[in-house]
Amino acid sequence: MLKVAILSECIGRVLRAGSVLHLRFVGADFLSVSDHCIFIQSRDSHPFSALSVTSAPPPRYTVAVRTLCEFTAKAGDLDLRFTPSPTGQEGVAGHGVVTARRGPGYEAEVSLAADFEGLRVRGRADGYNPVANRVEEIKTVRGEKVEIPQNHQALHWAQARIYGWLLCQSRQLDHIDVALVYFDIVSQRERVLKERYEAPALRAFFEDSCRRFMHWAEREAAHREGRDAGLQSLAFPHGTFREGQRLLAESVYKANASARTLLAQAPTGIGKSIGTVFPTLKAMPTQRLDKVFFLSARSTGRAVALHATRQLRQHADDTPLRVLELTARDKSCEHPDLACHGESCPLAQGFYDRLPAARDAASHAPLLDRPALREIARQHQVCPYYLGQEMIRWSDLVVADYNYYFDRSGLLYMLTAMNEWRVSVLVDEAHNLVERGRGMYTATLDHAAFRGVRQSAPAALKRPMDRVYRQWNALAKSGDAAYETRDEEPAAFVEALVQLCTAVIDDMSEHPQRHDATLERFYFDAMHFLRLAEQLTEYGGKHSLFDITRTPRQRAGVDADLCVRNLLPAPYLAPRFAGAHSTTLFSATLQPADYYRNLLGLPASAVWVEVPSPFRADQLDVHVARHISTRYAQRQRSLPAIVKLMAEQFAARPGNYLAFFSSHDYLQQAAALLAASHPDIPTWAQARGMSEAGQAAFLDAFAPGGQGIGFAVLGGVFSEGVDLPGDRLIGAFVATLGLPQINPVNEQLRERMDAVFGQGYDYAYLYPGLRKVVQAAGRVIRTQQDRGVVWLIDDRYARAEVQALLPAWWEILTAAPRSMPAPSLAE
Repeated sequence: MLKVAILSECIGRVLRAGSVLHLRFVGADFLSVSDHCIFIQSRDSHPFSALSVTSAPPPRYTVAVRTLCEFTAKAGDLDLRFTPSPTGQEGVAGHGVVTARRGPGYEAEVSLAADFEGLRVRGRADGYNPVANRVEEIKTVRGEKVEIPQNHQALHWAQARIYGWLLCQSRQLDHIDVALVYFDIVSQRERVLKERYEAPALRAFFEDSCRRFMHWAEREAAHREGRDAGLQSLAFPHGTFREGQRLLAESVYKANASARTLLAQAPTGIGKSIGTVFPTLKAMPTQRLDKVFFLSARSTGRAVALHATRQLRQHADDTPLRVLELTARDKSCEHPDLACHGESCPLAQGFYDRLPAARDAASHAPLLDRPALREIARQHQVCPYYLGQEMIRWSDLVVADYNYYFDRSGLLYMLTAMNEWRVSVLVDEAHNLVERGRGMYTATLDHAAFRGVRQSAPAALKRPMDRVYRQWNALAKSGDAAYETRDEEPAAFVEALVQLCTAVIDDMSEHPQRHDATLERFYFDAMHFLRLAEQLTEYGGKHSLFDITRTPRQRAGVDADLCVRNLLPAPYLAPRFAGAHSTTLFSATLQPADYYRNLLGLPASAVWVEVPSPFRADQLDVHVARHISTRYAQRQRSLPAIVKLMAEQFAARPGNYLAFFSSHDYLQQAAALLAASHPDIPTWAQARGMSEAGQAAFLDAFAPGGQGIGFAVLGGVFSEGVDLPGDRLIGAFVATLGLPQINPVNEQLRERMDAVFGQGYDYAYLYPGLRKVVQAAGRVIRTQQDRGVVWLIDDRYARAEVQALLPAWWEILTAAPRSMPAPSLAE
């Protein structure tokens, strides 16, 4: 006799597959399954009998428990008053401590799911004690005196009750104890809130929550069906691809189809944004992608991505694609002078009560760029910044800065992990991710700034502040070197800083109405420092170092800035790549590939493609000024020759030029000398700390048909992401090899890169320098109709190892050399 479990499994598989099953049992009955019916007939002459079976259709929409509860349980004000909270890593560790205390039989991370009228709700309960019949929702906090806001507690209870019903349903329970466990990671103590619920009450709560979400879920399911159908028929907006653009698009599509990471080096001017966005959107239906994240280091890159989506929409008006631009808080806030809670800011008061209407309006806007989001927020009187964060869940393509995904607290990455999204990540101008990654995982404490915090701190913090101050001063006096590195963080200072942070938490918890922005800023910086210091010895201890930078004070004493400095971001960035279905990193300068593979922590399966340039060598005259040295010791001497060369080139072909220098001082000296010796040549220059309006005015000076020379810093805002086609820019002078300055920090980087990869000088100096040069020169030729000239001003450009890192399509022309010694490459 066939066991019932096996029979049920066979029937289930058939019903799910929609096929027909025939089974013959020896000495038993004949059975067939088709069209949701089971037919059984005995071998004897007994009449034919049929049993009808109903098979529930698959759910149309799946939602995480947390998302469901955030949608239905949040109400009232947006309240972002300072509430110290653990990091994600500390939260995971805290959960581990609590569950480890529960003893044998306790079940942690219980996967649960249930369907309701086409909606599937899934999640993992933090813990379940079958002996006590208690489900636990564990929340970590920092500080025993921390008060959990009521709207947060309501959300926590909602999550716990949903898990309570899912357990009752899956295990046929009549009732269950539901507990909130608040675990303080500092004291390691628990505060438990517990209530007993009957299963019918929990079921009613679950179904009511589902019904409140269902209308939105049905709309979202219909949106996704329409989106996928539209994307399947989406055509390339320009009709035909540019030369090289098709190879790029095909490579991106294949990377998504094979769920791999792609490094794509593609020349400037071929349309990399549309060439990556289009194939990724085409892959969304077949790869069942939930989101596409387009990440850029600059606002100009994000603007180009938004322009690409507008082009796509012009050729596919019936495709319901939602595009969202995320903007930094300081650029989105309507009331920067007010605190972010309902008692201070009118847009925070009743935020969650007005959010549903604002969310509904935003969901009907095909493009939620900064102006559109601000207008919708204004109409509904909600905060535009937090409306934007809410709309991440309901958008298809999100355009944002790198830090939203790659930073330690990156919101896009956290939402991806929490909701188990399948995402494709596009990293624009990916050569910037090395330095940006280092910056995300570096923490510096400023000695002078701390003295200001200490003077204005509340009296209750005097003793822990003094303790930190003494330890800090001891480090300042512990050596005479201006720069010092250590293998480990100073234990006594770290312990004093931990105690101070705990005291800050307690003080702020006791005075929740007090708002001290300076103290809060220090607390966040200190916690960032401590978290990175804890990881100094992880990953083999090769990724970061602890250093002290000493500077004499204006009066007596020495200041010592303390830093946990990241040199190798790969260990921190690797989980971000692993968390994506596919990642495409693209830039005009991603060579050599191993440099980026090693420093970014790309998967071993990552593939590399180099897109041939669509431009011809005769479009760009590349000259090397071999008779000029721009090394630091010779810069003053180089100025007359550089100015003479620029003036001669301008006289031979008047037009708009960009001149790049290694520093503002060098730039200003060259600009002043040119203006004095050739006052007929119009000039304009980049200034330190240039505002966005100033940057726009600088670029506006490159008018069509215009003439003049704009002076800029190599590696600055005008070195990349600037599009000046046609005669808006006909040439560039690069008066530097771009090598980073030789200083103690860069020498530590060189030593570490040499120890890890055996290529210290190349990794620390040569590759980063030549990358900036190629990016700057790439401003000249933007279309196949452009013609221009580039002058590489330094004798070292004539060297084979340098020219090997320049674009292959360039044809290098050398000026007549003068007799001079050949010094080293180093500055």
